[in-house]
Parts: sequence; C-alpha cells; structure tokens
Amino acid sequence: MNSSILHITNGDSTTNYLKKLQFSGDFITWREMLCEGKTTTNVGSDVFWKTRYDFFKSSYKISKQKFIDYTVKEYRKLCNKKENKQIVLWFEYDLFCQINMIAVISWLKRYRKGYEVSLVCSGKVKESAKMLAIPELSEEQIQQHFKDRIELSQDDIEYADYIWQLYCSDSPLRLEKIHQFNPMSPFKYLTTALEAHLRRFPSIENGLNNVENFVLKTANNNNLSSKNQLVGKLLTEQEVFGFGDLQYENNIDKLQKLFTSFDPVKLTRKGKDILENQANFYREIRSENSYLGGSKKYSFLYSNATEKLLQITS
Repeated sequence: MNSSILHITNGDSTTNYLKKLQFSGDFITWREMLCEGKTTTNVGSDVFWKTRYDFFKSSYKISKQKFIDYTVKEYRKLCNKKENKQIVLWFEYDLFCQINMIAVISWLKRYRKGYEVSLVCSGKVKESAKMLAIPELSEEQIQQHFKDRIELSQDDIEYADYIWQLYCSDSPLRLEKIHQFNPMSPFKYLTTALEAHLRRFPSIENGLNNVENFVLKTANNNNLSSKNQLVGKLLTEQEVFGFGDLQYENNIDKLQKLFTSFDPVKLTRKGKDILENQANFYREIRSENSYLGGSKKYSFLYSNATEKLLQITS
C-alpha cells in the first residue's frame, strides 16, 4: 500500500476501519446522500452546494454551519489533494452509495483527468448469505477486496458520468434502459440501484413509492412497540436502499397520518387499505418541492404491473 494513494470513502465508518487496519495514504470521506433531494450535474460548484444545502435545510432542518462543517469542509480538503496520483474509491452495493459513487466519478472526470482511479465495492461475498458493507468485512476480506480493486478506464469514467448526468436531468425516463446497455461495466451493482431508484417515484397502484410501501409493510407485519423499533427493523431488513435512521424517520413522518399509534406501532384502516392497493395516497403526500435527482418526484408514476415509468402531463 502506497502513501501516495488517496482513499475516497463512502462514510466515516469505512474511513475509521481502514485507518484501524493501517491502510496507508490520505483519506477523504464523502459525506453526502445524493440519492435524496435535488441534485445538479456540476458536482462541487456553488450552485451544486446551494441546491444541496436548501434540501437539507428544508427536509432535515440542518443549519448552514453544520452543513459546512460536516460536508463542505471535507469536500474542500478533496479539492486540495492534487498530489495523490492514485485514487481508490470505497463504495458499497446499495442505492445510497451507488449514487454518491457516480457523482464522485463525475467530479474526478472533470478535475482529476489522467489520474489513476480504481474502485473497491463491497456487496456479495462467498462466505456470506447477505450483502456486506465495507466495515462488515474481515481484515482478510478487505485486504483481498483492495488487492482485487478494479482500475477504471476512461470509458468507465465516461459511463458513470453519463449516468450521473441522466440522474440529474429533469426526466428519469432515459434511465429506464440506458443503464442496461453496458453489460461489461465494472459497476456491477449500479443496475440494481438504478432500478430501485426508478421505483422511488410514486406507484400508480397506491401513490406511494417502494420506500414508503416498505415502511408500511414493515410496520404492518411486525409487532413493534415504538417508532425506534420500527426504524431499527427498517435498517436491518432493507436490502438495497442503504438508508440511515434519519432517512427512515423522515419517511415515517410523511406517512404519519397512516398510523394510529407508535406505542405500539399500528396502521390506520386507510393505511392497511393503501398497503393492499385498495386506496391511493398520492394527493395527500404529493409535494411540488420533492425531487429525486433532477426530476420532480410527483411528475412521474411507476407501474409495478409493467415495471415502467409514466410522465404526468398537465
């Protein structure tokens, strides 16, 4: 392991784990969740950060100072790391990580042209029945992942950047097929993540998306005594989202009208009807200011029957 390497990681847990294992090199932690809220293509620009701050302020009540201290200052450190000619990306299989990953690669394409960029991506491991996050890997497994890291070609970087451009566009429709056109892509978890992303637009069937339906289904199918227990169950049972507790708490708050109680956790009759596609919650939950990437969330509907997106025309 070379001290000239710059490791860009998916979060503090990964950074701390790699440092504990004495990986040499410099570390930058990418502290964003670009899978939520409005995004713009020009990663790192003033417009990009203003757009992201506006989202965090309105959706999570994050102060400007906290946003600067936690996210922007770390990004500025990345901007100053020009001497490291080898860059290793550490990201995981889930939607959360995969969207952050393509955004980082888009930035590297623009500002680190000619650098050697490689990717370590955790997920399927022979010894495990479940997908593993990087901090869940043993020292031997993580060393093997590092040894087997994939060096990204210019074509790979261009492809990731193109997917990012589409993610940030005002229509998700081109993402339906374009992400399947590159079977030789080294981004082996990107297709699944993008399919999960497309299902985050409200469904025709009940007006809720895959995340919101997952929240209701988990609440309905388990005997849970508190909101904290519900969040814990969501965190352990999610397969592809990679969300944190704040994201699930935010989703639960939006669905609060469909719960009679959180002590214990119980759905209303309407909540159960919606879960069974006997009622529709689109009008109640719709928001003009809700975005997924560059697209307005409620300007598109996803059909679970056909697995297709439809654009709502006014």
